[in-house]
Amino acid sequence: METLLVLFFRTLLVYVVVFLTMRLMGKREIGKLSLFDLVISIMIAEIAVFVLEDLDKPLIQGILPMLTLVFVQVFIAFVSLKSQKLRRLFEGRPSPLIEHGQLNREEMRRQRYNLDDLLLQLRENKVLNVADVEFAVLEPSGKLTVQQKADKEEEPPCPPPSFRYEGLPLPLIMDGKVQDDSLKKLDKTRFWLKSELQSRGVKDFKEVFFCSLDHRGRWFIDKKR
Repeated sequence: METLLVLFFRTLLVYVVVFLTMRLMGKREIGKLSLFDLVISIMIAEIAVFVLEDLDKPLIQGILPMLTLVFVQVFIAFVSLKSQKLRRLFEGRPSPLIEHGQLNREEMRRQRYNLDDLLLQLRENKVLNVADVEFAVLEPSGKLTVQQKADKEEEPPCPPPSFRYEGLPLPLIMDGKVQDDSLKKLDKTRFWLKSELQSRGVKDFKEVFFCSLDHRGRWFIDKKR
């Protein structure tokens, strides 16, 4: 019984300490934490667990490291306000993944960001077609900021598509590889795809990094550079 009471009060105390430390660290949303903030938060959580797991360990051995981490975080945050270089060092910088409607493959490779990740986050931003995107910037928090192309209604009309398909834009080529599952949904073959690409100035599948087609017949082709 005594052990349970000790565990109960230690849990309450650790909760209060962790709560106060998080308040001291600032009021940014969890999704907007920088990598540095996230590491500090994880370390504080791990220390709190160690204190609760070992009741023989003095509380000061857990509280002191947590307060030390909070001091480090507050100090770095204060210094970062004075120095842009330190801000970039600890928080990172935005990474443009799409610029002027073209995929930035070098930046995607640098961020280890694949096409599936990009399409997923575009859908989360309620953008279903890569062809509609003018700029897409990966923020240091991991959130994707998307700016769609203006005056989309002024684009030249597409010729009537030679297929029947309703749904999300289909990726036909990803990372230079033909997506046969997408062709099956269109009831088309690789020969048809190659013919369509050749009519748009692409001689071979290997020249294409990403290619998609929507139900209105709009093509998006990003060539390897």
